[in-house]
Amino acid sequence: MELLYAAHVPPGEGPFPTVLMLHGWGASAHDLFSLAPFMHGGGALVLCPQGPVSFEIAQGVPGFGWWPITPGREPEGAAFDEARRLLRAFFDAACQRYPVDRRKVVVLGFSQGGVMAFDLALSAPEQFAGLVALSSWLPDSLANALPRSPAHENFPALLIHGARDDLIPVALAQEARQKLMALGLNVSYREFEMQHEVSQEALLEVVRWTEGKIFNLIQLA
Repeated sequence: MELLYAAHVPPGEGPFPTVLMLHGWGASAHDLFSLAPFMHGGGALVLCPQGPVSFEIAQGVPGFGWWPITPGREPEGAAFDEARRLLRAFFDAACQRYPVDRRKVVVLGFSQGGVMAFDLALSAPEQFAGLVALSSWLPDSLANALPRSPAHENFPALLIHGARDDLIPVALAQEARQKLMALGLNVSYREFEMQHEVSQEALLEVVRWTEGKIFNLIQLA
């Protein structure tokens, strides 16, 4: 596994419902890790890989990302392709190393990590049970390049955004909702009175949605 990561592994043999959490620009593998105890009451396997791009936020303070941010927020080709390769390889290796319940895998991303979540889940929807994008956007270049798949139909997606987000305008989240609905996804969309963050209200909505839509679904033999 080429990417550094943090892992929350529940006790027992599994297989476990699994959440792949992808951090935003300037954060690290530990940024979203504090959400792990809330997922399925701590009973979900949570994996938080770290983006391959490193830089200094301030002198001596490291930050990480998935690709270098550009003013137009469109992913830079070669860097994005490398991040995509590393993330897909990480997920494949994680499914071999950990007792992942392949019927109940959610990919969740915050901000730039949300773009990576869109790419990962929508490029191979048959491998995932749901998608969560927090304070994120869906670039036109990515949306236009997505292969159309029957597995997109009714695929569960949750989009949450802050009405006062001053980094990623809420209009971009509204556009993402329309793009996903055009693909046939079953989209749940919520706005909260917050900025570029995950508020307590937003976290509770993520927990409620994943429990109802993904983790507690009855699996028929």
